[in-house]
Amino acid sequence: MNATLRRILQVGAWALALALVALPVVALVNGWIGAERWPLRTLRVTDGLERVDTARLREVVAPHAADGFFAIRLDRVQAEVARLPWVERAEVRKLWPDVLEVRISEHRPFARWGEDRLLSEQGRLFPVEGIEVPDGLPELDGPDARVADVVALYNQAGEIFMAGGLSVRRLVLDRRDSWSLVLDNGIEVTVGKQEARLRLQRFARVLPQLLARSGQTLRRADLRYTNGFALEWGEPGPAGGDAGEGGALASLTRHDAPPGLRSPLVNPGSRT
Repeated sequence: MNATLRRILQVGAWALALALVALPVVALVNGWIGAERWPLRTLRVTDGLERVDTARLREVVAPHAADGFFAIRLDRVQAEVARLPWVERAEVRKLWPDVLEVRISEHRPFARWGEDRLLSEQGRLFPVEGIEVPDGLPELDGPDARVADVVALYNQAGEIFMAGGLSVRRLVLDRRDSWSLVLDNGIEVTVGKQEARLRLQRFARVLPQLLARSGQTLRRADLRYTNGFALEWGEPGPAGGDAGEGGALASLTRHDAPPGLRSPLVNPGSRT
């Protein structure tokens, strides 16, 4: 009985010793003690941030830094920083004895995407909530899975119309896989589903002649014909207005494509 009691006392003593060692460590890691002894005094942030609000960043980080060097939960800080507007990626780490370092990569806006998002130069979509959207961004839209296709045609269309001194203001791929765009002078162009690049090339080739037409303003062009386009003309609108704004509808015409850019599709009068 004495041996059993002695064994119990030994185990109890070892357990007490381990508790005396472990409890301070647990208390330190959980911030119960030591926050004032090992405080995080310095916040080091990536240099050269252009869009992230550094004041807001400090507000987000400060409550976590108060936990001290050992108790701060870096994963929680990183998650909150990553939710700030304009943050593409965030990395947070601590440096002995009192430094909290935050590294941030910012989104660089390439275009608007739909009504409430932006597309970054890295091809990522992010919300516009809390963001002052820069002026002059092109407007793109389409299924999220087709971002690369939309950007590719936007770049191609930009090159195609550049020779005529025009640029693409808006490009949309709808749910039926049909393309449409708006040029910076307001002309609305319905491209359709097939051979988008070819159709834009043949339209851009004759567009300078169409724009030189006196007395009327080109408002819309429908390129969904294998060897030509349907054009909608309007009376000239207010001075300085876009082609698609102001002015009454004057006429609809059919224009054949230039011979060198005719589509190889059969049934040249069909629309696709």
